[in-house]
Amino acid sequence: MCVSTMTLSEAYQDCQNRLTQAGILISSGVAGLYGFSGTFEDVVDSFERLVTSRGRHLGAEVMRFPPIMSRANYLKTTHLSNFPDLLGSVHSFTGNEKDHFRLLEERERGDDWTKRLTPTEVMMTPAACYPLYPVCTGTLPSGGRLVDLRSFVFRHEPSADPARMQIFRQREYVRLGTAEQAVQHQEGWLKLGIEILNSVGLPVQKVAANDPFFGRGGRMMAAAQKEQDLKFELVIPVASEEKPTAITSCNYHLDYFGHSFDIKSYDGQAAHTACIGFGLERIALALFMTHGFDPDDWSSEVKSVLAL
Repeated sequence: MCVSTMTLSEAYQDCQNRLTQAGILISSGVAGLYGFSGTFEDVVDSFERLVTSRGRHLGAEVMRFPPIMSRANYLKTTHLSNFPDLLGSVHSFTGNEKDHFRLLEERERGDDWTKRLTPTEVMMTPAACYPLYPVCTGTLPSGGRLVDLRSFVFRHEPSADPARMQIFRQREYVRLGTAEQAVQHQEGWLKLGIEILNSVGLPVQKVAANDPFFGRGGRMMAAAQKEQDLKFELVIPVASEEKPTAITSCNYHLDYFGHSFDIKSYDGQAAHTACIGFGLERIALALFMTHGFDPDDWSSEVKSVLAL
């Protein structure tokens, strides 16, 4: 682990330096944006195979979405109201030759040429489960639906903390159904998630948590989320002992997405949803910071579980 006597900012920078010097992360020159080595990708792939094998008995549908989603569907959620500081909107050039010439002139002068771009029909995906809900509109079967997702997601959160990336991968299992089915999913995957992470030598702690809602009203929403046990995180020190990193989260959304996307459980009520999200880059970083930068030197037990 990184040295605990450092300040938080020093610990983040030290951890980032160690990871980039070891060639695990590849710096892009932009805070929170990295390339990954082949070793890093091998560890991510191995962990994903472990998650797949541990969840196979549940018979989840498998869906994969790109890291962009429909703007119209994005606006059916309250993400813009609750997390405006994290969103990513995709813009492009749609002008004529004269507009293009002016754009190039402005860039050459160092002016803001981006004002000549216009919004496209897509937004950066803020969570792997967001593109799922629009395709589930309608009435669910009596057993609900369970979907296995993986996607790159974007959050505008530039940081020196190597575990806080602007674009990263989430592996999720999402349950849509009744309130009872959603709660059972959250509780069951919390236990299974802890088992999976412990099996690779990551002694995570379960903590009640809240999303980073924006503004004064957001503070009340965050408090309510904690009071109702809607969000739990599995945390472990990565860059700092004093401020452990959430590498997995398990969330119960009540019937929010059911109402937003007209998804109904078999009894005609708005569907409830819950999900577990494994942060793949964060888990890989936790493995490297816990066991060392060379997987060949990891314990035989961890290598066996990950099939490295």
